[in-house]
Amino acid sequence: MTENNNIETVETKERLNFVEEVIEEAIAKGETRVQTRFPPEPNGYLHIGHAKAICLDFGVAAKYGGVCNLRFDDTNPTKEDMEYVEAIKEDIQWLGFQWGNEYYASDYFQQLWDFAIRLIKEGKAYIDEQTSEEIAAQKGTPTQAGTESPYRNRPVEESLDLFEKMNRGEIEEGKMVLRAKIDMASPNMHFRDPIIYRVVNHPHHRTGDKWKAYPMYDFAHGQSDYFEGVTHSLCTLEFVPHRPLYDLFVDWVKEGDGLGNYRPRQYEFNKLNLNYTLMSKRNLLILVKEGLVDGWDDPRMPTLCAFRRRGYSPESIRGFVDKIGYTTYDALNDFALLESAVRDDLNKRATRVSAVLDPVKLVITNYPEGQVEAMEAVNNPEDPEAGTHTIEFSRELWMERDDFMEDAPKKYFRMTPGQEVRLKNAYIVKCTGCEKDENGKVTTVYAEYDPDTKTGMPGSNRKVKGTLHWVSCDHCIKAEVRLYDRLWKVENPRDEMAAIRKEQGCDALEAMKQMINPNSLTILTECYVEKYLADAKPLDYLQFQRIGYFNVDKESTPEKLVFNRTVTLKDSWAKMNK
Repeated sequence: MTENNNIETVETKERLNFVEEVIEEAIAKGETRVQTRFPPEPNGYLHIGHAKAICLDFGVAAKYGGVCNLRFDDTNPTKEDMEYVEAIKEDIQWLGFQWGNEYYASDYFQQLWDFAIRLIKEGKAYIDEQTSEEIAAQKGTPTQAGTESPYRNRPVEESLDLFEKMNRGEIEEGKMVLRAKIDMASPNMHFRDPIIYRVVNHPHHRTGDKWKAYPMYDFAHGQSDYFEGVTHSLCTLEFVPHRPLYDLFVDWVKEGDGLGNYRPRQYEFNKLNLNYTLMSKRNLLILVKEGLVDGWDDPRMPTLCAFRRRGYSPESIRGFVDKIGYTTYDALNDFALLESAVRDDLNKRATRVSAVLDPVKLVITNYPEGQVEAMEAVNNPEDPEAGTHTIEFSRELWMERDDFMEDAPKKYFRMTPGQEVRLKNAYIVKCTGCEKDENGKVTTVYAEYDPDTKTGMPGSNRKVKGTLHWVSCDHCIKAEVRLYDRLWKVENPRDEMAAIRKEQGCDALEAMKQMINPNSLTILTECYVEKYLADAKPLDYLQFQRIGYFNVDKESTPEKLVFNRTVTLKDSWAKMNK
């Protein structure tokens, strides 16, 4: 008998990310309130990089019984639009999250204005009339202290008067800014009298023409967190050097309201970086405006609406984010990892159907003319509750052209003269030959079936090495199929674009044109799918057997079915690009 007395029972401990560790440490000290926020700027559509932030912001709030609010950072009216506001809300909900409250930075314009007035009166802010170039030069370098603005010590009343004129529209854009007076010799460049207000003579999508002076992001962000009661302000790593300024402005605003010891804390995590992907909204906007893609939801784009249209499930994106995790250092993730997460998820939920993308006719010569059989097809072998549907079998079928070879090598297990294969859900057939046109192209393949080998019958146990999919010529629907691949032919398009622009002196658009993958979209117009798909709708997840995962496109109609390839069954890109 084996002694087990000394064997310890080890419980599997949940793996926490560093933000969760911070929260649990705070909870252990008695700080139990958790409030986060997701603060997108409504100047474009969300991309998959935002999905990582969404999953963290909403995820930790839900895990610890807190709340995550949605706050639109609408401080730049020249680039913002209600179209983007509505699209952002739709994407968040599609991912499976719901915000506690909906806020806007513009909700706090009056509070921020009052705070700025107080800073001027306390000698902590001043109006500067230097040009942007002069201000940049006067700030110095990381190793050399800056020099003070000639306007740094202008009288308080003068700064107050000019600040009012900025907001009344009496000052042209770029002529004046309000700067915080901090430390021009600070080793942190963000402390060298940062600009906190500038003039923007453009109507705001919510406040109209009420404001002409608008707060800068660094001035609005921390204070908005404070006004709302945020406990954990989660940002990406580029905001690490901004954190001291964030803390300073929060300290300053706290001094004037007497709300006690509460303060938000900023924590930074790594961005989601993917190879073969460009995620800057500025560059994505160029692609859209210049017609290099078919809108923000072009399935080749990295936007969430594009992934949705292409057929990605929200569960697959959340699973991918969970798999790569959160760290405090940047990394470049392989796009293949995202595709792997999509395959894993869709394998469990996609309905299996038959579709022939490059058809050639297959005639079963010994099958009775006019006879039609309804074959049972399993909807999803991974899900017994998914049920079945029927697919019609007849004498004349469509099969994939690539599944036939007249003179095949020894280990070719598909259709070739003299060889048996199984037609999925139907019979074993033996190829007897083919017919060609005057150019030598195969137009018809001939075969004979064994009536005792119908799937489910005793004779069906006979083993053959090849199984092919098909559709009945008289019981199928013609369809358009769009095969999408990666938009960029270079692994790191951001750095490659910078290199091209530097070398050639061209703009971003011209650089992008040189990097676009010419094979990122292939449209097949002579495809056939089983008629079971006549009522398929966008966001239905499908697997075209032996081909890949597909989704019904939003442009599909009953008269013209259109399908998008979500992802291939296997990672073919890596193999092709070795």
